[in-house]
Amino acid sequence: MSQGLPPVAPSVTAELVGALTPRLRKRLDAGVSKLAGRPVVRDGDTVRIAVDDTTDLELHAPGGTVTSADAVRCGCLLAPDCLHRAAAASAAPVAVPEATGEEGTAEEPGATAAAESAPAGDAAVGSGPARAPGDGAAAGPAGPEAATPGQRAAAQDLRHATAAVLEAGADGAGAVLQAELLRAAHTARLAGLPRAAAAAVSVVTAVRAARSADPAYRLADLVAALHEVLTVAHLVPHATGAELAALRGTVRQPYTPDGSLRLYGVFSEPVLTATGYAGAVTWTADAQGRLYSVSDVAPGGAGRAMGAADRTVRIGDTALTHRALARAGLAVSGATVSPTGRLGAGAAVRAVRASGAAWSEPPLAGLWAVPVADQVGRALDGGHDLLFLDVTLVGTVREAVGEALLAECGGLTLRLAAAHDHPALPDRDNLRLLAAARGSRLRIVARLAPAAHPRALLLAAGHPTDPDTRVDLGLDRLLHADLPTGPPPAAGAPGPAPEEAPLHLLHRRIQQSASGGRRVLAFSGGDTADLRRLRRHGLATAADLVDALHSAAADRARDPFGRLLPADRDRFARRWLAAARYAEEVDRALCAAAWGAGRRSPVSAARTH
Repeated sequence: MSQGLPPVAPSVTAELVGALTPRLRKRLDAGVSKLAGRPVVRDGDTVRIAVDDTTDLELHAPGGTVTSADAVRCGCLLAPDCLHRAAAASAAPVAVPEATGEEGTAEEPGATAAAESAPAGDAAVGSGPARAPGDGAAAGPAGPEAATPGQRAAAQDLRHATAAVLEAGADGAGAVLQAELLRAAHTARLAGLPRAAAAAVSVVTAVRAARSADPAYRLADLVAALHEVLTVAHLVPHATGAELAALRGTVRQPYTPDGSLRLYGVFSEPVLTATGYAGAVTWTADAQGRLYSVSDVAPGGAGRAMGAADRTVRIGDTALTHRALARAGLAVSGATVSPTGRLGAGAAVRAVRASGAAWSEPPLAGLWAVPVADQVGRALDGGHDLLFLDVTLVGTVREAVGEALLAECGGLTLRLAAAHDHPALPDRDNLRLLAAARGSRLRIVARLAPAAHPRALLLAAGHPTDPDTRVDLGLDRLLHADLPTGPPPAAGAPGPAPEEAPLHLLHRRIQQSASGGRRVLAFSGGDTADLRRLRRHGLATAADLVDALHSAAADRARDPFGRLLPADRDRFARRWLAAARYAEEVDRALCAAAWGAGRRSPVSAARTH
């Protein structure tokens, strides 16, 4: 149903659902399903839905977003207290408040509030509204800053609302629970917690994608969003100083002057987020190998992700498109740069086209000269997660989500998976074609995917028959004619994979809970065989976490009359968060070991008490 509907602000959906009577709330999910099959017509800033032959529902979205409850109007006899207005808001995409960079330029959603935190010295930039009188920091004048009472209350509301969604799972989290989480997200943003607010919106978006059988839905996205919002909500009340600044996140990303830059295009990739944003990002490097990015991301779908590559780069007065910049160069004066390397597009910035460089030529060749273990270590320690690798294709391997390429890289056998699964993007088709080029030596760019074995998402590669040509695998489409002719060069087959620790037994419980809710673990027994297997492989903590998760799911007290009392959803959420946190840290440690990055295991710090 969200196709054709404008994004609706979280506060609007929460207000409309909150105004419903208990009887209408019970019918809300049915109302959302009923609207899904109704025709949608757009007329300028107004979108009309034909509820029936005589009644229209209108959503007014000046600027593309519905920002007030009055902008949703219904022509039925029960309006404005009807079910239709809340159903339409619940069916529409959730509007992500747009982060702004320097001089009001738009930034990629999720790169600031959800996934980015400023360094300690810049943490206060745009971190939220000014504090109200009496809502000051709890610490003394000389002590580190602590969360305000408003932030602690907002974090608690977020924790409770997220715990309710987790208890129900995506299958049972209907529009009412979603609205409660959106209300908590709106409150958190007003309290100066944009990181948690953005994560909560991502949870709602993923739940809606799961319930509507959206082909782009990934259970891993829902798990990651739940993990993020519960982690931040759990830690904010107790954090101080730099840790608190990182947990708050930022709305406005600081840009600092960086003088004149001579940049060389490396590659472009499409952006297609679960929150309804799409576009392209082009990566460049300077003479010292530092990476800079230029993005064009806005509300949209896969079509915009493909088309954004042919849009003009919004820096200075250059006429370069993203696709062209990936192979050319850029000379920038008056440059401003964010902490993550994103180039600003302020009025004082000037940029003109310059010559590029091949991947095999300086300065870009230096990106591939960094040892693989050092690149992985940098990514796991919080740096950028791009890997620049020289590989030899040796075959394919079947995985749960499809086939992955097997490649040899410096004595390691790694798996290369498609960066995007959306059928409109060419990633997976290109991966299948490259599987036929067994034995080919390629220079590639990939994104690290933490796993117990070397694994990465393939983003760009040298052409199979023309090493001086590069292919952006999310934007360019390979053809059979691009593949080498004749028998493939000899390539050694990968040796047998070592037995992996059965961490998937813990991941399975984490994912089952996110999808089906508490009830799927409440009646599944003790799973003693899985617990024994985990302990036999030295994962005693994982076994304890699985056991504790099952116990929290099954624990139901009774009142004096023998009736079941409501489950302790907060306890279940804490056990789930401890399991998810542990699994993430073990994954990182195993990933470092698999790549030879030599990163010390941080498992001891993973527990959530």
